[in-house]
Amino acid sequence: MSHLRIAVLNAAHRDENTTRNFRRELDASLAEFDATDGTVPDDFAYDGAVVTGSRSSVYWDDDWMQPVKEWVGEAIDRGIPFLGVCWGHQLLADVLGGTVADMGVYEVGYSEIDHTGESRLFDGVDETFTAFTSHSDAVTELPPDAEPLAENEYSNHGFRTDRVFGVQFHPEYDTKTARELVHRKELSDERLESVLAEITEANYRQACEAKLVFDNFLEFVGEVRADGVDVETENRTATRVGRSD
Repeated sequence: MSHLRIAVLNAAHRDENTTRNFRRELDASLAEFDATDGTVPDDFAYDGAVVTGSRSSVYWDDDWMQPVKEWVGEAIDRGIPFLGVCWGHQLLADVLGGTVADMGVYEVGYSEIDHTGESRLFDGVDETFTAFTSHSDAVTELPPDAEPLAENEYSNHGFRTDRVFGVQFHPEYDTKTARELVHRKELSDERLESVLAEITEANYRQACEAKLVFDNFLEFVGEVRADGVDVETENRTATRVGRSD
């Protein structure tokens, strides 16, 4: 099978770490678009799409967000599988009718997250796993019919609806990205030192388990391309029909 064609909507305001991280983690033919200047694909000739993190908030009225939301909405309607990470997770929830809001607190560093739902996105990932996090906004209300997949004491950390998946944590981060991000944030000296102390090779290796979401997503995209059938959704639909008979 030829390489999957994946559109990457990069909302990271030209952070080179984001480009490097997603190119490393996604074993596919990537077409990258700078979402922060309103650039989106000209068409929908992609097997799947990924939306990255961003320092922006989904609910801001920035001009560049509207064309991104419009393209994402139409692509979802056309059945293109999506994976959103952090801001991308929130954007997908917003486009699908969910709610995103300021948490009033900043989660940053290596966090423990509980895998709460059954989904192929988390195949091979422990029920409780470690991942790097950095967010002060959260999906406070999931889109209609969305299934929660992961959470911790801060917020929802994963959901799925049909062919759309979102994760709040950052499975793509390496230690360089994590350290540079933390230094950019306005943290107290004490908290800065505490978070930097967490960014070790040992914690990074432990968090690498979460990177399986990329492989699992691409495997799902490949199956959708091969036969046009989302087996997991089809099975859930059959179950619901069976219960109503």
